[in-house]
Amino acid sequence: MKVLVFGSLNIDHVYQVPHFLRPGETMDSLAYSRNAGGKGLNQAIALARAGMDTAFAGAIGQDGLFLRQLLEDTGVDTARVQVLDSPTGHAIIQVEVGGGNAILLLGGANRCITPEMAAHALEGLCPGDWVLLQNEISCGCEILRMAKQRGLCVALNPSPASPELASWPLETVDLLLLNEVEGGDLTGCTEPQGILDGLMQRYPDSAVVLTLGADGAYYRDARQQLYCPAVPVTAVDTTAAGDTFTGYFLAAWLPGGDAAYALRLASHAAALAVTRPGAGASIPEAKEAAAFMDRTSKNGDCDQ
Repeated sequence: MKVLVFGSLNIDHVYQVPHFLRPGETMDSLAYSRNAGGKGLNQAIALARAGMDTAFAGAIGQDGLFLRQLLEDTGVDTARVQVLDSPTGHAIIQVEVGGGNAILLLGGANRCITPEMAAHALEGLCPGDWVLLQNEISCGCEILRMAKQRGLCVALNPSPASPELASWPLETVDLLLLNEVEGGDLTGCTEPQGILDGLMQRYPDSAVVLTLGADGAYYRDARQQLYCPAVPVTAVDTTAAGDTFTGYFLAAWLPGGDAAYALRLASHAAALAVTRPGAGASIPEAKEAAAFMDRTSKNGDCDQ
């Protein structure tokens, strides 16, 4: 079984700030760093570090060749990464004291993916392989349709949420991974239980993972609902927390469908990630995540 992450590759410009910039305000940053990022790249790194056979499809410009190299160094197959005559996507990220973040994106090469490029990238995958999508690249809806037509399984992280998602055939998604903001946009509900109920009513054949940050995470399918509390840590940078959770959950869940174990491992991996600065650089190795979970075995147990 292979997971193809079809997603974004970004250059992250990260500014440490006392507080998020207000309209009309000019402020000195406390520190600056240039990092590898993009939800696609982060989730691929998390999958690979968690032990999953991972490939990547996406696009960069000449300025983003180091992103492809990082994926290769992590063990990700990058044969489907195309280099275009366009700037690589980038993000301007404010990280406030306490670890919260605000992100401004420029799509760049991520928004230059065509249906023809997508069809070529899906070649060579076998029925039963998985495609993991987000919403930071062009042709997401077409990729979803093509993947299902080829008998592939699809996991979707509909982030960032956008009005276009309403036209996507979300009923064909096998696993939906989203946070409370995205869940609220799709259902009109604000409470976790209402979001879960609304999603299952609309997509009864899908499994759903709803992440709530410091309030934990839920898993829901047609047979069961599970809740896993967050692991208490002191956050430094939450930028890649959700992406770490997504990659680790998939890597743990796909082999045997043990949602309780996958929730616990993903929660611990994400907790480790937020104690470190950066995006891809903060994602732990599998041994680190497993050891951390063993040390904190009383935390993160799942409830029905």
